[in-house]
Amino acid sequence: MKTYQFLIFIAIVLAIYSSSNLYIYLKGYHSVPFFHSSRIWYPLVFFLLAFAFIAGKFLEAWHSSVVSDALNILGGFWLAFMLYGFLFLLLSDLVSLFLRIAGMLPGERLLHFRKWSFLLTLALSFVLIAGGFINALIPRVKQYDITIDKSAGNIKSLRIAAVSDIHLGSEIRKRSMNQLSRILKELKPDLVLLLGDIVDGEMGPVLRSDLLRYFKAPDSRDGLYAITGNHEYIGGARRTIPYIESKGIRLLKDEVVTIEGGIQIIGRLDRDSKRFTGTERRPLGELLAGLDTTRPVIVLDHQPVNLAESEQQRVDLQLSGHTHNGQMWPLNHVVNWIYELSYGYKRKGNTQYIVSSGFGLWGPRVRSGSNSEIMLLNISFRDTVRGTAD
Repeated sequence: MKTYQFLIFIAIVLAIYSSSNLYIYLKGYHSVPFFHSSRIWYPLVFFLLAFAFIAGKFLEAWHSSVVSDALNILGGFWLAFMLYGFLFLLLSDLVSLFLRIAGMLPGERLLHFRKWSFLLTLALSFVLIAGGFINALIPRVKQYDITIDKSAGNIKSLRIAAVSDIHLGSEIRKRSMNQLSRILKELKPDLVLLLGDIVDGEMGPVLRSDLLRYFKAPDSRDGLYAITGNHEYIGGARRTIPYIESKGIRLLKDEVVTIEGGIQIIGRLDRDSKRFTGTERRPLGELLAGLDTTRPVIVLDHQPVNLAESEQQRVDLQLSGHTHNGQMWPLNHVVNWIYELSYGYKRKGNTQYIVSSGFGLWGPRVRSGSNSEIMLLNISFRDTVRGTAD
């Protein structure tokens, strides 16, 4: 990413972040008499909460520690409150405007309305954040049963456990890795796939506790493969990728592997590799050149963009992640508007697509609009040419 592009991006993010916090601060200050009278404690506490996430990220980049972890966690919860606080307070302002125009909210009642709308905002936000936090701690197994109309030789079925967006770092740590390892072992897959964003960003929290050593992939017939996500580059690919590979995880970087039954797996570099490193990923057609297309072809691509490319190249199955399915309501509706497929299953021609909501998360440890999940794919192969069936 070019320096001026990065500076523009940071300026936009900080402008949105600061204006949202200022709006919430002023609403609280003018709505609740206690906040108005507390000329030191209210602004001090608000300032510390509002800048905890930013301070945590800067401290993490400089020197990762328990303090930076705590600031990231606290700041993450504040990000969730920013979202819900802003939305609910904006809604209350619109309701207030309507009632005042209709003459239903005279001046003496306006202060009461503002006070209780702010307190109700706090209560509703707390319920959504607390519920989303509990939900984030309980990963689900999302199962898909699909058929590929191609022969895989003597292999009539394949059981794949696929995990995207682990986001190892300040929040996803040893407990989560032990939990993930246990679930994968119970699933007894033939093949394990990691669909990118294994780490969250800065490598300090990961290296400090060597977090990936707690990930224990189950013994499986066809092994373990992974691809890069955009966060592998955010954290610096020169540190991130060697660390992942040092744990025995085979990262496919625009590479093809063929497993038992002639099943071909294409692992693509994340599309952000060019933005961060200048390395352009190879076109899908080039990766498919020379492959036996009478046998199943599975593409691993972290970001579910340009789905037409896989359809045009007659890929049988594409697996992706990245979107978190919005992670928090109502952002799940936003990503559904941005992506052709933001979550779940879709078929275009003979190509099938599955996008996971991911195991981990970014920012708030809150999932109020989606679930933490591990995907279990039961794939059946059917040779339509020879007329054989499962």
